[in-house]
Amino acid sequence: MTINKFQGKTEEEALEKAKNEMGPGLVIMNVKVVKPRGLFGFLKTPHYEVTAAMEDKDQMNLPLNTAARKSIDLAADEKIELPRPGAVLPEAQRKVIPPTEPISEAAKAVGDILNAHAVNGQQAAPVKSVSTDTDLIEERLENLQQFLEKKLTDDAEAKQPDKKTELEGQHEDAGSAESVRIFRMLYQTLLDNEVDEVYINQLMDDVMKVTRKGSSMDFILSHLYQKMILKFGNPHVITPNGKSAQVVFFIGPTGVGKTTTIAKIASKFKVEQGKKVAFLTADTYRISATEQLRTYANILDAPLTVIYAPEELPAAVEKFSDHDLIFVDTAGFSHRNESQREDTKKLLKMLGTQYQTAVYLVLSATTKYRDLKEICDIYRSIADYSLIFTKLDETSAYGNLLNIKLYADAMISYMTNGQNVPDDISVFQSQEIVKKLLGGD
Repeated sequence: MTINKFQGKTEEEALEKAKNEMGPGLVIMNVKVVKPRGLFGFLKTPHYEVTAAMEDKDQMNLPLNTAARKSIDLAADEKIELPRPGAVLPEAQRKVIPPTEPISEAAKAVGDILNAHAVNGQQAAPVKSVSTDTDLIEERLENLQQFLEKKLTDDAEAKQPDKKTELEGQHEDAGSAESVRIFRMLYQTLLDNEVDEVYINQLMDDVMKVTRKGSSMDFILSHLYQKMILKFGNPHVITPNGKSAQVVFFIGPTGVGKTTTIAKIASKFKVEQGKKVAFLTADTYRISATEQLRTYANILDAPLTVIYAPEELPAAVEKFSDHDLIFVDTAGFSHRNESQREDTKKLLKMLGTQYQTAVYLVLSATTKYRDLKEICDIYRSIADYSLIFTKLDETSAYGNLLNIKLYADAMISYMTNGQNVPDDISVFQSQEIVKKLLGGD
């Protein structure tokens, strides 16, 4: 993983420097305003600092290093098998880890430390390189390290001497046993947040590949944190080109909040950016949906047209071709309803190449992972899409966001956490979600 910082007089200038040097595929991990220091700092103009990261392709294929191998060997001697990619941890072995209550305390400690290093809701500022322990994050996670070290020491003292203790004493890498326990604690924290075990195994394996002999707690934690940020990537947001109308389709099953989400996004563009917006609705199955969108359109003083057949779409779009954004609300239906699915597919293919289009699949964070996978598969046959997750305020487990991001290989664009229009929506914040997945508030 390569992490660099770039500075510029404006955010756009710093971003441009990052793109020119690192090329496509980079992930923006943080953007902050840096105020000049010194006695006369207040007289100087602040500048922007962008932190960007990129996965090293060759690093993904590196063999396990010595410390990682020793950790695995010791785990085998202790009859504690560290999870491997694709493996599911047996119930009997899950009980080897510390009880639920101590794990929850540890997870809370992780969150407290991450929150303490956050700046304006962002993650602790990443550093230039992951090649050294001291430079992984701007400040060491000393409190978390002390908490876990004390906990692991107390656990060891509470146990009677046995073969495992003898093996630990004989092992030449005294830090291996502790590393195994740290990995298992992080594993359980992610599992409690309903991250799929397949992806947990992949994350742990990636971190183990760069774990060296004597790697500190903050090295392991910060590398996992940054690895998860890279997994989420950058959000794919709606970006009007200013030249022609952009047509934005919203698809998804019933009850996920598509209409409310459209109103929130349209309000942001209309009120905050002064864009000219229009609404089209093809949801004629529910009268209430049309009336709800009409209410929002009246409030925003934006036109609304009802589409009763896919063939009506081109004419309706042409009527609003002088607008910046045209939001299209489609009918929500069960992903198993083949006839309605074909109607939606036909609707999305009615426009020619003269219009810029985007498709967003709206999903509820409260839906079961198995159902989410089926929904993503069905809608993938309709169109390529970006993701919007709703109802984050109705769940305490955010693992499905990472699960579906990796399963569908689609960017998460927006997230909503309530019914208030237009406040309860934001561009997807990977730093915020990763903190929650690691036990933060």
